[in-house]
Amino acid sequence: MSPRTRSDQAVAPHGWVQAAVTVLSGLLVMGVTAALGLWAAGATDLPDGAFPRVVAATVVTAVGGTIELSGNAGGLADTQAGLTVIPLSVTLAGALVVAAGFLRPLRHRAVASATELAGWAARVAVLWLLGLIALALGARQTFTLSLGESALSDLGDVFGVTPEVGFTTDVPLTLLFGLLWLAGVLALALLVSRGAPLPGRLLRFQASVRPAAYAMVVLLLAYVALGIVVALVVAVTRGHATETLAVILLGLPNLVWLALTLGLGATWNGRVEGPFGLPMPHVLDEVLRAKDTATLNLSTLAEYDGRVWWLVAVDAVLLLAAAFVMAARSPARMRAWQHAVHLAVALALTVLMICLLGRITAHYGLSVLGIGDLGGDLGGELFLEPEVWSAVGLGALWGLVAGFVGGLLARRVRRRGETDARGPADPGHGTVRP
Repeated sequence: MSPRTRSDQAVAPHGWVQAAVTVLSGLLVMGVTAALGLWAAGATDLPDGAFPRVVAATVVTAVGGTIELSGNAGGLADTQAGLTVIPLSVTLAGALVVAAGFLRPLRHRAVASATELAGWAARVAVLWLLGLIALALGARQTFTLSLGESALSDLGDVFGVTPEVGFTTDVPLTLLFGLLWLAGVLALALLVSRGAPLPGRLLRFQASVRPAAYAMVVLLLAYVALGIVVALVVAVTRGHATETLAVILLGLPNLVWLALTLGLGATWNGRVEGPFGLPMPHVLDEVLRAKDTATLNLSTLAEYDGRVWWLVAVDAVLLLAAAFVMAARSPARMRAWQHAVHLAVALALTVLMICLLGRITAHYGLSVLGIGDLGGDLGGELFLEPEVWSAVGLGALWGLVAGFVGGLLARRVRRRGETDARGPADPGHGTVRP
């Protein structure tokens, strides 16, 4: 066999065809998830055949893209609108599929050169950017708003005011953030997967980084799975099946990962005014509507429902499980304090990620000749933002404790790096007992 043939066979497992399959699979799963979630939320009733464009916009925001809202009500009126939210259910679905497609051609290998990995990632990135361009160009729509029965409606009839609101995509920013999203997914996939090859220079870091990264992914997925179970139970016992399905398919991680940070003791600040609502338990909506700027933490929630203290217990159990998993996947030489440090750093970064991705801001308003003040029945405001650094600090503290305890619990578990007394760790013996 010629050297060229062998080279072609080596490249074939991760060529352009495999890159196309990875990208199309990821975008298709995200599109289907968004479409089903929006259908359950009633978005199929939008006028002018806007549903496909709204689906495209949802996928764009799911990968960090930027949607710009615009309003037009003529020279006698003023409109304002803005929206910043990431539908993390769609994000998670796409990330899992893209990561699996990226790792599939690399399995069963111990080491890969940095050039090979970069070339494979570049193929995926080029096709990913082409897909994002198509989505961004398709995510454009304008709607006409009804003024209802009000003074604004009368003024609109007199002055010929027909308020419109629409959305477009900021293509350059969407491509930039979409590429950063892809880079983060591919990097995390390499970190989490024990079977994924790494360049030789990075092999020394896998013992400390990979188990902790894997444990955090397991923790986040466990919260999502638990949230699905709770949501289905609520749907069966209390009804509202379609609304529950919409939450599951669009924003369940937004809710359960918020609960994770609240259980750690984190504080979020927010406000809900007007017809806006949040896809979360009624108690949270009550707290956020109580004041101009409400504080959302265990103490304020407990004033409405004492069951929120169970979040602390759930966090403790799942964090200990994640710490145990991390320690069990780590080399046997790791000490308990090292597990504590690794989990503290990993959990702090995880909480930081949740804080950055979980924030929500939305507002809209309309006024005609100064009447309406961009609020009232035709306006509203919603925001939910974390106190980031206190949340990160609490995550690090919980990680230290859970990591240390998890390391102690995993001492009796046979782990990687452990050998029999007559194994290769002993220079006098050359075999390892199975």
